[in-house]
Amino acid sequence: MSDDKAAVNAAIDRLGALVEEIPPRLLTIPEAEAGGQALGMSWSRKEVLGHLLDSAGNNLQRFVRAQYQKQMSFPRYTQDEWIAAQAYRERPWSELVELWRLSNRHLVHVMRRVPEAAFGNVCVVAEDEPSTLAHHMVDYVRHMEHHLGQILG
Repeated sequence: MSDDKAAVNAAIDRLGALVEEIPPRLLTIPEAEAGGQALGMSWSRKEVLGHLLDSAGNNLQRFVRAQYQKQMSFPRYTQDEWIAAQAYRERPWSELVELWRLSNRHLVHVMRRVPEAAFGNVCVVAEDEPSTLAHHMVDYVRHMEHHLGQILG
């Protein structure tokens, strides 16, 4: 098994575990606290989870589209604008948690179907930061774990 395949499989397995483990923990956070500032962030917990929802949506596009081209460019993610436009603080916490769970459950399904031959395809999100599809899949889970730690404190 290639190093990329092993890393991607480990990331997918970890994401699958997070999808099962994390929602019950998130739902113990009261609505008022979910609207409060997350550890080390200017965003609320709702907005951090919203940021993870944005990440899921952006990465779904990358994981699907990058399978079919050796190099693919994607628009930059302007996180503060996305957070403001979607007004996550106004959404019920339980709905954001459920949307996060279902979005990531779907991503597990999609990631498992990415052929190993596509792992080396290049994703360009910023001109100075091209990286492989395999890297994006592994980094997606790492990024998520970082922000879940902020939410759960």
